[in-house]
Amino acid sequence: MTADMTGTNKEYLRNVDGGLKRAHLFDEIATATFYIVSGAFVLLLIAFTLYVVWGGAKAISPEIFSFSETGIGNQFFNTVYLVFLSLVISVPIGIAAGVYMAEYAPEGRVTNSLRIAIETLSSLPSIVVGLFGYLVFIIMVNTQWNLFSGALAVSILSLPLITTTTYDAFKALPIGWKHGSLALGATHWETIWHVMLPASVGPIMTGIILAAGRGFGEAAALLYTAGMSTDINWSVWDITSPVCPLNPFRPGETLSLQVWAARTEATSASAGDVAAAASAVLMIMVLVFSIGARLLSRHLAKKSEGENA
Repeated sequence: MTADMTGTNKEYLRNVDGGLKRAHLFDEIATATFYIVSGAFVLLLIAFTLYVVWGGAKAISPEIFSFSETGIGNQFFNTVYLVFLSLVISVPIGIAAGVYMAEYAPEGRVTNSLRIAIETLSSLPSIVVGLFGYLVFIIMVNTQWNLFSGALAVSILSLPLITTTTYDAFKALPIGWKHGSLALGATHWETIWHVMLPASVGPIMTGIILAAGRGFGEAAALLYTAGMSTDINWSVWDITSPVCPLNPFRPGETLSLQVWAARTEATSASAGDVAAAASAVLMIMVLVFSIGARLLSRHLAKKSEGENA
């Protein structure tokens, strides 16, 4: 009897040991696979960035960066200004919508309807958003192409990203943080503003980075809203003037539209160089913004952790 029990125990231990080895092997295979996939994405990004930047570096000349019709200076300013306008519109609305869905909206038809609306917006082709913006922000308002209409169109594309990341960030927070703040006498709004929102700054900043990146590279939606022309006089700073750089209701061609126009229309002999230089500047701009925003989010996250500690 004792011998049979000993043999059974040994067989059981062998089975357990074999299962652990198989699990360890599968874990190593899965880890190696994820490393390979991640490395492939990194290499693809590096190769693509070097290709675009190198092509733009060969085309760089002093005239390319001028604020004239043959340069990209005006388009560079238009791109930054339009993304700034779109973030001013979409960030407060997106964060507010995410907070409402996470903290105030009751589970049921309202929340489900909001999620369906967000998913639908996030899957809309940009050309459809551009046509909608042209119909609503240009035709119905009875105005011309302008940067503000382009910013509104880009905001429609950015809202789902910011709303979703805010909602997921709030839902991922430990429930003890909220309960602890409420137990100390804070109101629900004070808990959201002073505890939950600072703790969620990292994921929210990720959504803002994605939204800004889409705004930097957007072309189809801006083709019907922002326009393909730029008439800026840098000596005029009356914001009501149609040639003032800060006037949001003037037409404004962005770098992405300039690249598209230079590659399709080629109206000048240097169109290819302009497109290459604009592509490189656009790529560097997105990388610098992403890295800077990531560093800022880390700084804010560390600061909020230190204040909460």
